[in-house]
Amino acid sequence: MLKTTPFRRLWYCTGLSSLGDWLGLLATTALATQLATGYQAQNYALGLVLVVRLLPSAILGPLAGAFADRFDRRRTMVITDLLRFLLFLAIPIWHTLPVLYVATFLIESIGLFWNPAKDASVPNLVRKEQIEAANQLSLITTYGLTPVAAAALFSVLALVSKALADRIPFFATNQVGLALYFNAGTFLVGAITVYFIKEISGQRGVPAGESQPSLWWMLRDGARFVRTTGLLRGLILGILGAFAAGGAVIGAAKTYVKSLGGGDAAYGMLFGTVFVGLGLGMAFGPRVAREVSRRRLFGLCIVFAGVCLSLTAIVPHVTLAMITVLGVGFGAGVGYLAGVTLLGSEIEDEMRGRIFAFIQSMVRVVMILALAAVPVLVGTIGQRRIPGIGGTVDGTRIVLFTAGILAALAGIVAYRQMDDRGHVPVLADLLTSLRGDSSGRRRLHSGGILIAFEGGEGAGKSSQIDLLADALRSDGNTVVVTHEPGATPVGKQIRKLLLDTEGPIAPRSEALLFAADRAHHVATIIRPALDRGEVVITDRFVDSSLAYQGAGRTLSTEDIKRVSRWATEDLVPDLTVLLDVPAEVGLARVQGRANEGGPDRLEREALAFHERVRQGFRHLAESDPDRYLVLDATRPIDELAETIRIAARGVLGSRRLPAKAGYPPPGERVRR
Repeated sequence: MLKTTPFRRLWYCTGLSSLGDWLGLLATTALATQLATGYQAQNYALGLVLVVRLLPSAILGPLAGAFADRFDRRRTMVITDLLRFLLFLAIPIWHTLPVLYVATFLIESIGLFWNPAKDASVPNLVRKEQIEAANQLSLITTYGLTPVAAAALFSVLALVSKALADRIPFFATNQVGLALYFNAGTFLVGAITVYFIKEISGQRGVPAGESQPSLWWMLRDGARFVRTTGLLRGLILGILGAFAAGGAVIGAAKTYVKSLGGGDAAYGMLFGTVFVGLGLGMAFGPRVAREVSRRRLFGLCIVFAGVCLSLTAIVPHVTLAMITVLGVGFGAGVGYLAGVTLLGSEIEDEMRGRIFAFIQSMVRVVMILALAAVPVLVGTIGQRRIPGIGGTVDGTRIVLFTAGILAALAGIVAYRQMDDRGHVPVLADLLTSLRGDSSGRRRLHSGGILIAFEGGEGAGKSSQIDLLADALRSDGNTVVVTHEPGATPVGKQIRKLLLDTEGPIAPRSEALLFAADRAHHVATIIRPALDRGEVVITDRFVDSSLAYQGAGRTLSTEDIKRVSRWATEDLVPDLTVLLDVPAEVGLARVQGRANEGGPDRLEREALAFHERVRQGFRHLAESDPDRYLVLDATRPIDELAETIRIAARGVLGSRRLPAKAGYPPPGERVRR
């Protein structure tokens, strides 16, 4: 993914901006305590800086999202970075608390316009199946790498400032000035870098005769979209529940650690453990749960984090608390990544900025309320004696336990709102994912390549297969084009049973007939061609059974996988091209074709069946993004063909050719 130049540059900018944000937090809080006099005044100054950092999102968040959707995103990011550069320069120059507060408020306000513009641009710089990996990389950079780098850099710059104080009077009274200047520089470099990322989506064109919608109209339209979209309602509820629980942890952590008999060191360890869990969840969660739908995974992770938080409230030792807090961070990390990925892949580009900004604003508001309410609740509850339990229970434990239960309930409601695989028991889905795909991805030593085309009815697979085959043959490759079902004499008889039969066929019988056709197809056509080092392009393969019989007929996908692995001897395509088209559009195409005998048995199925099939394909692509190339089949044919050719040639370039005498090297095959 980092080979994609526009995304790589944006990732650099994300890292720089995140480094600047964390370094700015450390520098401004340190400066606030330096400028205030007395213990109480220093704490008030520190608290006010944190409040000033959080307030802008509650006021300007939705406006910033509408701004990102209405105006050129690249220009917005460049201007906001330049303004932050100037404001961070102003803080050490004027060197007063009022300037610090005003500059901090303005910096946070301006940052609100940068973030949704960046988040909304990512899906336009990578392929659809790469969105999760792109978000994963960005979030690990933001919450895993740059906080550590900022802390280390701040310490180094503080030591350098202290050393310079003896020679340069400026640093004697302004020991965080160097950190602030360095921080300003990160935003200047970021602005320059973003300026050269021409591919970042800009303002959408407005049809002739129509005026550009106002910001107020876009705000109202965004609010309506949130109210009427079930996916968003589930996402928002789950995210807010998780962050409310997180605010409870932050607000109660210090007193909670004290109730365990720990001090500042234990507090620091628990605080760090949350971020370790967060990073582990973002890094490894998608691998552990790659077979689970991201819609399902989101709610399940919020429930897991809530349960771990409730367990944290009842454990008796710091060591056990670290384990449960690690679980809280892990669940939150996986859930947040799944949520951001769903927003990027499911929300249309013209609405994406407003939705990202709305959620970010709501998160900040919930965090402020939780941070303000939790200490009051803990103080009100105090230490209470619970009937049946010896001794007293600290108020923090009651608050944390309640927060965990509420987060778990929010996760359950979000799960019910978003579940797209209600026909598959969740426990079976999780066990399948944890076991993983035992077949693996076995690339044949002979150097043959298997490319499968998948999609619903009317997706346009046949046209794209012909175009790809012609292109690869012109490169000097031997290409075998085949299809399922019915590519062999035996398969033709099975195809008649499957598609031309008037009466119904039991779903299990249908699945077994497809498997029988596929077993003979692989044994007589596909595997011999692969053994000869040829390129095989097949119209449908195993994933069609998983989508049609698994999602469409609501059979167990694990059973279908098991039968298919046995039928194909664990053969998996090197590349699967999914032509994604709305079911009603695809069926309209099928009905518009001059088709002798009319539509077949599967084409005659109800629209709901074809919608389940489409969701089944999309889920498979989410589960294995490295193998899938997902394309919007409503795009122009030539544009799709070019994208497919590039992907196929990339796979061909990495194949292992057979080691036998007289076989030409890759370059000669291409030139021939």
